[in-house]
Amino acid sequence: MVTDTQGGPAAPVHPWRDLLQRWSDEWLDPILHEQERREPFPAEVRAARWLGGPGAAPGELTALEERLGTALPPSYRQFLQISDGWLDTTTEIARLLPARDVGRVRDVDPELAGDWGGDRGGTDVPDEEYFVYGDEQDPCAIRTGYLSDMLKISHTPGAGDVYLLNPHVVTPAGEWEAWYLAHWLPGALRYRSFWELMNDEYRSFRGD
Repeated sequence: MVTDTQGGPAAPVHPWRDLLQRWSDEWLDPILHEQERREPFPAEVRAARWLGGPGAAPGELTALEERLGTALPPSYRQFLQISDGWLDTTTEIARLLPARDVGRVRDVDPELAGDWGGDRGGTDVPDEEYFVYGDEQDPCAIRTGYLSDMLKISHTPGAGDVYLLNPHVVTPAGEWEAWYLAHWLPGALRYRSFWELMNDEYRSFRGD
C-alpha cells in the first residue's frame, strides 16, 4: 500500500445529505436535466425527490467490511450511511451500487482488469507523475496493476464508464484514491477521495 503524503488530517464528516439532495432536485427538474436521461425516473423517485434510498444499516456496512477484509474509506462509508446506492450521477453512470453488490474488480468484473492489462500503465508509473491530481494530471499515468484489487462501486449497462476505489493509495486520513475510468479517456481521472470524485462529477453534471 502506498500512502499519499499529500493527504490531510483526520477525515471530516462530509455534508452528503446536502449534496445529494441538490443533485436529486436538479436531476428531477424537467427543464434542467431530466430530459437528458435515457428514460424517465420512476414515479416514486419523482415523488420522493430523492435518487437514492435509505442509508445502509450498520450491520450491512460491517458485513461489507468483513467480506472485503478491510475498513471502508471514510467518505464512501458516510455516503452509504446516507444512501445505500444511487441512481444516475451523470448521463454516463447509471447507478452507484448498494453495499451488497460492491466488490473487488477481480471478483465482480474480472474482465475489466483484463481489458486494461498489458502495457497500458502497469504499476511502474513514478510517484512524481502518479501523485498529480486536478487539471494537471495525465489520465494515462495510471497504475493498471492496481485494478484487480480495487472496489467497483458503480454499474452502467453496456458502457465502460465506472467508479473505482483504490486500496493501494490511501491518505493519512484513511481515504482511498478514487478513479473514474471512462470510455472517452485514454486512462482514468483520479481523485484523493470518493468525496472529491463526487463533487467533481456534480460540477460536471451541472456543466460548471
